[in-house]
Amino acid sequence: MTAISTTPSTIRARPTGFVHDVTTIAGRALRAVPRDLEAVIPPVFIAIFFFVVNIATLERLTEGAIGGFDYTAFQMPTAILLGVTGVSRAPALVLDVQNGYFDRLLMTPMKRSAILLGHLVADVFVAACLTVPILVLGLILGAGFETGVIGVVVFISSAAFWSLAFAGFGYAVALKTGNPAAVQSMFLLFFPFLFLTTSYVPREQLSGWLDVVATFNPVTYILEGMRALAIDGWTIDVLWAVVAIVAVGALSMSMCMAALRGRVRRG
Repeated sequence: MTAISTTPSTIRARPTGFVHDVTTIAGRALRAVPRDLEAVIPPVFIAIFFFVVNIATLERLTEGAIGGFDYTAFQMPTAILLGVTGVSRAPALVLDVQNGYFDRLLMTPMKRSAILLGHLVADVFVAACLTVPILVLGLILGAGFETGVIGVVVFISSAAFWSLAFAGFGYAVALKTGNPAAVQSMFLLFFPFLFLTTSYVPREQLSGWLDVVATFNPVTYILEGMRALAIDGWTIDVLWAVVAIVAVGALSMSMCMAALRGRVRRG
């Protein structure tokens, strides 16, 4: 009689597809946002506070010096960039690295890049949502939109994708160091970039070294492009804003993908 083998077959996890992997990670990151409101509420509150204070303080002075100047629309992009830049799930990814969840993900068939891209997709959605209350406040205070509804969509998208471009640096630090303090310090580096630019007055009003720094600061072109959507219409400044976002994003995404590959090898 021939013996029948009773050895159980090996159970293997099956890949579910790249899109499914990204949406799974993004969904998990978004579900965690309500439990981590201190990461999103303070930046928006601070942005709205400075938006209102800057308008109350400088609007009459600026509009008197520059005839026919809509200072509310001019300040709105500054407030929005202040509110959305640095808001990301990078600190949460650090916790995943520290508690071993990231290593457990590496043991699954999930695409390695999907782990990072899922967080980035969540960041774009959160940044777009955080842009809306500041935009609504600007419209209530009298800011207009020369480019209409399509311009509003491009305006929100510009803010969201700039937030994504800057977040890449935070993810690079998170994956490289696994240190929450290092990630938080990385986001603090943004503030000089925001204020060494056309935050309060047009570029033609700048002089000396600040004019030189603002010329090479990518944030200058993003601010000018977003302002053009509200004040001037579809000008070349909108294109330069896209170029600036893509350039910074290419650098930051290269860094965080390299950090991801290093973390995977160590894992």
